[in-house]
Amino acid sequence: MLSLDIVDINRNIVGKTELREEIFNAKVKEHLIHKVVVMQMTNRRKGTSSTKNRAMVRGGGIKPWRQKGTGRARAGSIRSPLWRGGGVVFGPTPKSYNYKVPKKVRYTALKSALTQKVKEGGLLIVDKIELDLPKTKEMVSILRNLNATGRVLFILSEENRNLELSVRNIPYVNVLKLAGLNVYDLILCNTVICTEVTLHGIEEVLS
Repeated sequence: MLSLDIVDINRNIVGKTELREEIFNAKVKEHLIHKVVVMQMTNRRKGTSSTKNRAMVRGGGIKPWRQKGTGRARAGSIRSPLWRGGGVVFGPTPKSYNYKVPKKVRYTALKSALTQKVKEGGLLIVDKIELDLPKTKEMVSILRNLNATGRVLFILSEENRNLELSVRNIPYVNVLKLAGLNVYDLILCNTVICTEVTLHGIEEVLS
């Protein structure tokens, strides 16, 4: 059975917890991790290119001249695509690039990312993360004691306002709710920090 030490905020071992083999010791499938990350990055893309057709261009509500007798071509609106300042024909409009991969693929990629973190020693289980007040200085001290360097990701099973405010001004330190657990944030960080309760929450979601 795979197990991991539980530490306090000074990185003193205070216990052990067992990890589910099928989640934290799964086969790492890098191609699925890649597929899910590409999906996440694509879904962040904003299709903002936009043009106006003749119905959207302002003005042109009156016929510029009478139909017959002027010697000029017939015209019904100065906002015709044929006119300067008129609408655009078949121009680009905002579009969505969103797509989904099957849930089984996402869950398998999450298990692969978590397994990779455990093998690299990047998963840290703490007994509790409690701050009386939001203090960035105190949070920096805790991270130093935990030897959490590089990019750090806190995963929370419930709201911890003081923690969220304390890390807000620390570069490369992020907080993620359990419901928002995703592959991209996992592979981007060097250290993942969570409590035993959150760990069991992850197991419950992925089992």
